[in-house]
Amino acid sequence: MSTYTWTSSGANFSSIVQVTEENLATLFINCGHVQIYGTVVKPLTFYRVKNIDVPEGARAALNLSGNVLGYYPVNVLPSKTAIAPVNETFLPRPDDEHEMCARTIYCTNIDKKVAQADLKLFFESICGEVFRLRFLGDYHHSTRIAFVEFVMAESATAALNSSGVVLGSLPIR
Repeated sequence: MSTYTWTSSGANFSSIVQVTEENLATLFINCGHVQIYGTVVKPLTFYRVKNIDVPEGARAALNLSGNVLGYYPVNVLPSKTAIAPVNETFLPRPDDEHEMCARTIYCTNIDKKVAQADLKLFFESICGEVFRLRFLGDYHHSTRIAFVEFVMAESATAALNSSGVVLGSLPIR
């Protein structure tokens, strides 16, 4: 198994040309079974292509250096680090966890003078019933954050429209 890094750079690259994973898959089609991972750090775009099959595919990938993709030549190099697979234990598993995520919002920039009950009342009055509210803050930060879980996903969607509303003396986000 070999890992190769493809990079491309250019002024405002992302606004000049759109390179999709499909474009990359087409470029690496003769390199065996590959997995593509992308990272954008302007003005550079990095894609890591992991060859899962055979060394011949890895050698074929190296020969792709210089081919033009979009408006820029690609540079294919052996990677210095391995691509770590996603630890699936951190991903939501059952459908009820996915549904809980759809019903939950993250709220920040909450004035320290605002009580948990006031925040709950605010969201219930404009969005719908709050199932659970997790209020977090400490003495080192001037504001607090909250995770607000609603009974209905539609309420969470409605709550997103409250960004910028002043609660206490600060606009929540």
